[in-house]
Amino acid sequence: MSHDDGYGNDSGRTGDGYSTLGGTRQTRTRLPDGEGGDGYGPRRPPRSSRSLVTVVGVIVLLLAAIAFANLGGGDGDKGGTSGGGGGSKAGAAPTAATGTKPVTGKNGEIPSGFAHDEQGAQSAASNFAVALGSVGMFTKDSRHAIVDSIYTSDAANKLRAPQDAAYSPGFLQKLGLDADGIAPQDSTFVSRTIPVGTKLELYGGDTAKVSVWYTALIGMSGPGSTDPVSTSWKTWTVELTWTDEGWKAVDDTQRDGPAPVPGDVAASSSDEISKAVEEYGGFTYAR
Repeated sequence: MSHDDGYGNDSGRTGDGYSTLGGTRQTRTRLPDGEGGDGYGPRRPPRSSRSLVTVVGVIVLLLAAIAFANLGGGDGDKGGTSGGGGGSKAGAAPTAATGTKPVTGKNGEIPSGFAHDEQGAQSAASNFAVALGSVGMFTKDSRHAIVDSIYTSDAANKLRAPQDAAYSPGFLQKLGLDADGIAPQDSTFVSRTIPVGTKLELYGGDTAKVSVWYTALIGMSGPGSTDPVSTSWKTWTVELTWTDEGWKAVDDTQRDGPAPVPGDVAASSSDEISKAVEEYGGFTYAR
């Protein structure tokens, strides 16, 4: 508020409130605007208290909104974590970046150099699932290379013969492949594993048990195919051990699901699937 002469409740008084004229104390009165000027110019209209109340009200509302937003943000920070206080439930392990650098090495076509911690174990399991669900598993030489890269030597030796028997010429023929796992000319064989999430079942420093929930694409895309590309949902659980070469699989199991309700999207044509497989390469590093 201004303290200059002629404002506020003391409007019309001089600096000391009085003027001594001819030895007498008289009050100088300001006339309305335009009526016999007194040398002070037009009188300013008095300030309205209503505008002051409005400004104060807006400020109060803004402060209340900021306080409410800050209170709401506190609960949101706890969501999705596994150790939040205040009675919050443990959530799924986040797959966002955690500060641990992704691997830079490769063991054949499979990433290597996963961290010796919980995240590293889950990353290893995710990438192992991708490799075991790839097209390379349907040809003998590449299948042996994948198994040797993923499993310990003892586990790989035990798996090699049963897997060769599982990928028999009869099984390959049902998929539209020849005895060597090669697709017919003008056809594209599709086999991909896409991890949806991981769950750390157990962790003991040098040992870990991880479940990988994934969806898979498998089938033949091409003219006259009797096994078109379809999707499936699986959960693969693997036991890992830490070795001089990093995380290695010791044993594993697989089960169906969890599977969501199929959507309303119409199935694409064989040509569209073949084109998509050629244009969209699979991920080289999961999680």
